[in-house]
Amino acid sequence: MNLENMIFQDWQGIVRTIIVGILAYASLVMFLRISGKRTLAKLNAFDLVVTVALGSTLSAILLQESVALAEGAVALLLLITMQYLVTFFSVRSHGFARMVRSEPALLVRKGEYCLTTMKHQRITQEEVDSAIRAGGASSISEVEGVVLESDGTISVLTGAAPQNLPQQNGGPRQSSPDAPAA
Repeated sequence: MNLENMIFQDWQGIVRTIIVGILAYASLVMFLRISGKRTLAKLNAFDLVVTVALGSTLSAILLQESVALAEGAVALLLLITMQYLVTFFSVRSHGFARMVRSEPALLVRKGEYCLTTMKHQRITQEEVDSAIRAGGASSISEVEGVVLESDGTISVLTGAAPQNLPQQNGGPRQSSPDAPAA
């Protein structure tokens, strides 16, 4: 193991990283501006995966000499184009949208845990209680609903009973064995 090579190898690698980094970054910004704000929206798990993949691809372009700038720019463009196509078809086809994104799931309804849904979503009562406190309520009895959103965030609904709560398992609204009676 050569400690000297771990810290500094040569100026060529540094110059390459600077030049390719500037050009790759400019390419990414240009592609993102063309594709629109939705490309990096944090709306669901699919969007998160694309965002992480873009970062990973940019990192590979910067640090791996075996990846040429043109190849890396094509990879970035491919990811953004695929994201654009998925969102394009999601807006136009309800079936396609359901295939690529998750639905919100009801974790608490009218002050009671929806235990079956919580187990299915792998959410503990402690996590729900923490979200309730973060949402400004002191106990579950003050909450009309707690929703695990498509993007993984937890929304706490207090006050008058909301009319647009999702069904416990994230599917169409219907009665569920762990839902309190209305």
